[in-house]
Amino acid sequence: MLTDVECKNAVCPPDKVRIRKACSGGLYLEISNSGSKRWFWKFRRDSKEYRLALGSYPAVGAAAARKARDAAKVQKAEGLDPVQARKLGKLKEKINLSDSLKETALEWFEKHKSRWSESHTVREYRNLNKDLFPHLGDRKIGGIEPIELLAALRRVEARGAIDVAHRVLSTAGQVWRYAVATARAKRDITGDLKGALTPHKSKHFSAITDPIQLGQLIKAIRGYMGGPIVRSALKLAPILFQRPTELRAAAWGEFDLDNAIWKIPAARMKREKDGKENGDPHTVPLPRQAVAILKDLQGYSGHGTLLFPGERSHDRPISDNTLRAALQTLGYGSDKQSVHGFRATARTMLDEVLGVDPLLIEAQLAHAVKDANGRAYNRTQYIKQRAEMMQKWADYLDELTEINAVE
Repeated sequence: MLTDVECKNAVCPPDKVRIRKACSGGLYLEISNSGSKRWFWKFRRDSKEYRLALGSYPAVGAAAARKARDAAKVQKAEGLDPVQARKLGKLKEKINLSDSLKETALEWFEKHKSRWSESHTVREYRNLNKDLFPHLGDRKIGGIEPIELLAALRRVEARGAIDVAHRVLSTAGQVWRYAVATARAKRDITGDLKGALTPHKSKHFSAITDPIQLGQLIKAIRGYMGGPIVRSALKLAPILFQRPTELRAAAWGEFDLDNAIWKIPAARMKREKDGKENGDPHTVPLPRQAVAILKDLQGYSGHGTLLFPGERSHDRPISDNTLRAALQTLGYGSDKQSVHGFRATARTMLDEVLGVDPLLIEAQLAHAVKDANGRAYNRTQYIKQRAEMMQKWADYLDELTEINAVE
């Protein structure tokens, strides 16, 4: 067994590159002709010889080297590879500058926010900052128990925000999986909370899908006695069935009435950040009825930028509440028909009543779907077929209105 005095006095002969001085139990000190002295432990695994570096002398003395060797022996006895365990430890030291929930979550947030939309970024940060950090932020994420996370989520439920509680759990799941990937936590504990939260009720936008009732609604819209701006928006909503925000904020520069095309810029579409910045515009073929409404609307707002400018400021569009209130004055509250619900109305009736290919309907709705080969559907395809579909739909709405007029 080597002593510290022997280690200190050990030198490598000039005619050799390095020599080894055995200590005990496979431990030895390697002395090079440059003067460096390093500890190694020699061991066998699967009939092969390996060695594990245990540090340099004199930073690591003889007693400390034997202690490190004994710890490595325990790892080997437990079935671990001491060399791999050492590499893993170094990786953990490099990554785990901090392992609190807050710092782990913020690191995850910074790595992912560049691809998120602004609204999604705000929502994720709010979930962390409002509902997780105040209660668990300073705790080591690997030491947090499922019951503790559940307690934080129960506080969200207690204020009546059932849907928010589920979204906070979803955010927490992403943070915990990142913690596992970066060796801050052994496992994702959020899976243990499946079924522990109060079930949230799916909210669907009210939508009429009965032909007679739809005809009555279209007839009521065409008889709306409000201003021409709101009346035009109401007329176009069921015909074009785009999202309310996309319709309300429409600009004249997006329309080519001669070719009956509306191109909604990617930045205004419901997409992730990359899709908004680099995606193609969403093309909406315009049926004859929509073109007629738009040409009439030009006399009221064609001199400005927006199709549907607000009364207080022509630089801002009418609000979603404006259209909602207009429907209410016609007797169609949110329990009967919502503005967004016109999408569901068209989706259902184009498929079930008019027999249109669902692929074309989904493309018109700007939904990402897969083709027969599993590839993401290109929303700019099938313009001709979608133009025919849109004309068929507008004509059908006219027919429903005429039936109600006769009755």
